[in-house]
Amino acid sequence: MSIEINNESGVEVDGELLVALAGHVLAEMDINPLAELSILVVDEEAMSDLHEKWMNEPGPTDVLAFPMDDLRPGGGARGDGDAAPDPALLGDVVLCPQVAAKQAVEAGHSTEAELELLCTHGILHLLGYDHAEPEEHKEMFGLQARLLEAWREGRSQP
Repeated sequence: MSIEINNESGVEVDGELLVALAGHVLAEMDINPLAELSILVVDEEAMSDLHEKWMNEPGPTDVLAFPMDDLRPGGGARGDGDAAPDPALLGDVVLCPQVAAKQAVEAGHSTEAELELLCTHGILHLLGYDHAEPEEHKEMFGLQARLLEAWREGRSQP
């Protein structure tokens, strides 16, 4: 996997941790190991600009996902059938640590844990998951919880 992270937020973020988490999520979702992902960490002003431009909603949000190629779990692009999957650019996950820090306080966990959740959430959006409908919400948030649990269990083992 090629996973790049760029922190433009002015806030200290454990980029290596987010890259490792993203690699875990993509591997668990059976995404082609040659796929590329970009993680961008921005401040509230930049996130507000993106949120307004792309979602027509004011103010900063916690995470945005900008898919590039149409990939699904299993390593191939949607509609490919049995064709060998080509490496692809998944897209960009944009995180805002300032918003994540506020949400972490409300959720009663660390900002790092919130950023892990948001990064996983963003990647699932890149893979076509959504949560607009109750069944989609159940599927996406259940998968997100399982991926994070496996990630955290793997990190706690010697």
